[in-house]
Amino acid sequence: MTDNHDDGGSDGGLPESLLPYELWMEDAYRDVMLRALEHVSREGLAGGHHFYLSFRTDWPGVEIPARLRAQYPHEMTIVLQHQFWDLNVDRAGQCISVGLSFGGVGSILVIPLAAVTGFADPHIQLSMRFSTDDEPGDIGAPAVPDAPPEEEEPQAAPPSDAAVVSLDAFRKKGPNPR
Repeated sequence: MTDNHDDGGSDGGLPESLLPYELWMEDAYRDVMLRALEHVSREGLAGGHHFYLSFRTDWPGVEIPARLRAQYPHEMTIVLQHQFWDLNVDRAGQCISVGLSFGGVGSILVIPLAAVTGFADPHIQLSMRFSTDDEPGDIGAPAVPDAPPEEEEPQAAPPSDAAVVSLDAFRKKGPNPR
């Protein structure tokens, strides 16, 4: 008996898909991130959950203070944990906005969804990376790396070319309850 199965390639690899699975997976991962952000905007953060959100600061439509753009000209990671406000997911406008304080100065950041490069909830070791090309709207499939252990400093979460802004540096220090 002969095998008439054509694997689609002479090298024995898988055939190229004619369906846009990678695009569908990208959309699904981004929807998970948006659902988490929407839930927290309504209910607040529960337990040890907190989020790292990485995004391209040079992406069209990103609104951040000029001094942060100068400090993080390509990518930045924010931490949504203790002190943030007005978290909003605007699906129609395709953006996320959130209030954060940097150096004691409150600012509302506006981040287009296409600018987001990563999302993590270290509490449950969930981490998603989104690829962006130099051109807006050309988004590839995400790679899902291992999340950092919960006890690591936030700087361990983003990729090496990103910078983390930790809110701990801007909090007033009080007496240690321990």
